[in-house]
Amino acid sequence: MIHELRVYHCVSGRLPALLKRFETITLKIWEKHGIRQAGFWTVLIGESNQALYYLLEWESLAERETKWNAFASDPEWLAKRAETEKDGAIVAHVANQFLQPTAFSSVK
Repeated sequence: MIHELRVYHCVSGRLPALLKRFETITLKIWEKHGIRQAGFWTVLIGESNQALYYLLEWESLAERETKWNAFASDPEWLAKRAETEKDGAIVAHVANQFLQPTAFSSVK
């Protein structure tokens, strides 16, 4: 199992719009494509409270490539994303990393 850590750095003041999009749109489309989330977090105390952190679970990089590409090109996702951004961009920058557990990790 590998985990993908994704960090969405929002345009100032747009974090509520991103959270709403995940809760009402994105997660349903992920379910259709078999994308598994392992958790979502916002920053309580830290450098910026305008970021969303989340983990995705993948069996392999090949699974990630297949499922993520299907999601990214899904016509429903493309239409809904455009609709949510009609008042301007929500995300300024996305960073992602692929993590593998250590031998002593409680999460495998």
